[in-house]
Amino acid sequence: MTEAFDPSIYAARRARLAAQLGADGIAIVPTAPERPRNRDSDFLFRHDSYFYYLTGFTEPNAWLVLAGDGRSTLFCQPKDVEREIWDGLRLGPDAAPETLGVDEAVSVAELDSRLPRLLENRDTVWYPFATHAGLETRVDGWLSKVRARVRMGALVPEQQRDLCGPLDEMRLFKDAYEIDVMRRACRISAEAHIRAMQASARLLRQGVDLREYHLDAELLHAFRMGGSQYPAYSSIVAAGGNACVLHYRADAAPVRDGELVLIDAGCELDGYASDITRTFPANGRFSGPQRALYDLVLQSQYAAVDATKPGARFNDPHEATVKVLAQGLLDLGLLDAGKVGGVDDVIEKRAYFRYYMHRTGHWLGMDVHDCGSYVEPSEAHTLIERRDPLSGEIVKSRPSRILQPGMVTTIEPGLYVRPGEDVPEAFWNIGIRIEDDALLTASGNELLTRGVPVDGDEIESLMK
Repeated sequence: MTEAFDPSIYAARRARLAAQLGADGIAIVPTAPERPRNRDSDFLFRHDSYFYYLTGFTEPNAWLVLAGDGRSTLFCQPKDVEREIWDGLRLGPDAAPETLGVDEAVSVAELDSRLPRLLENRDTVWYPFATHAGLETRVDGWLSKVRARVRMGALVPEQQRDLCGPLDEMRLFKDAYEIDVMRRACRISAEAHIRAMQASARLLRQGVDLREYHLDAELLHAFRMGGSQYPAYSSIVAAGGNACVLHYRADAAPVRDGELVLIDAGCELDGYASDITRTFPANGRFSGPQRALYDLVLQSQYAAVDATKPGARFNDPHEATVKVLAQGLLDLGLLDAGKVGGVDDVIEKRAYFRYYMHRTGHWLGMDVHDCGSYVEPSEAHTLIERRDPLSGEIVKSRPSRILQPGMVTTIEPGLYVRPGEDVPEAFWNIGIRIEDDALLTASGNELLTRGVPVDGDEIESLMK
């Protein structure tokens, strides 16, 4: 829990969710399990996002049960002086109702004995499908105990429904509290990127044997100094040709004078992620080919930013990006117009896919690839079929989501040029991605991550 914890935020979310469960519905939400790293040591614990969204509670081994009438029961670890000496203080069931705003809290040791009675005489049991291994089996076990009481007049829930549906829709739209936290997370991450950029140029000037992990260390330092609990995901710090590996991880490769560095990194603050990618010259100065490709990606991002507005579709920024990139690839000679045709042909044939193989954005929130449907709910039954020009397969899709205020999406075009006989050598091993986080507003969008520059001249000036 954060220092300025406000239980009313989570109580309001529980009330909104309870109203969607039905009068005789009941929801079960576990937090994440602890994971062993190796002998006698666990991975750093991180709560389940759904559970945290409804409780604000960060301890492991906890469950929330929410009834359709709004009554909430928290199962949590009991106070234990010996374990608290080793693992830290626990809130405990006695303090949980007042601190968290739940109606009741009991020891998690009572979960299996209490759950059947809580499920009894309900018509629907809700829980997040396919997110917790073994959860379905545990629910079946609790329901079997309810079934054993049918001769005493007990009713067994007749339906099991996926709680991810209503929760995903709630989490897709950020409230004022969430937006404030995300702004702060983005500010910390922007400062971390600036620190890494400046360290790269400075250390190369000093003649240091600079490695990717050195820049990763700069990021981690800035995250923690800014108050972030940990990175939102494994940071990508990719020097030279490593930037052409989309999910490359910060490793030991040298950062060489004259090469580009791609950093995709963001911190998590109070349960919310940020996500920034910047590509910069390791020594602070772009070469001609590097700058040409960089400016092309930047122009495509500007087009995507302009297309990110209420009423537009989620796919519109991607299509705007592809149009700019397609023309630029032709202009720079990375695509041969004599072989692939003009811009419309490049787009129709997906000839750009060799250099740009991912989408231009994703939802952002508590998870870096946050939940929320990418299909417009009112058009979910509208099926669109097309033949993929590269695979030849028939692809079935539905109309993409209509953007609305309160949504947060990333905007992240890129180009990745690997060596090839038909590829101009000046562009070999150049990987570029530029990513910002955009909050949809009533009039357009607010870029939360522009605390770190994207303009090529501004990057060079920053790194002097």
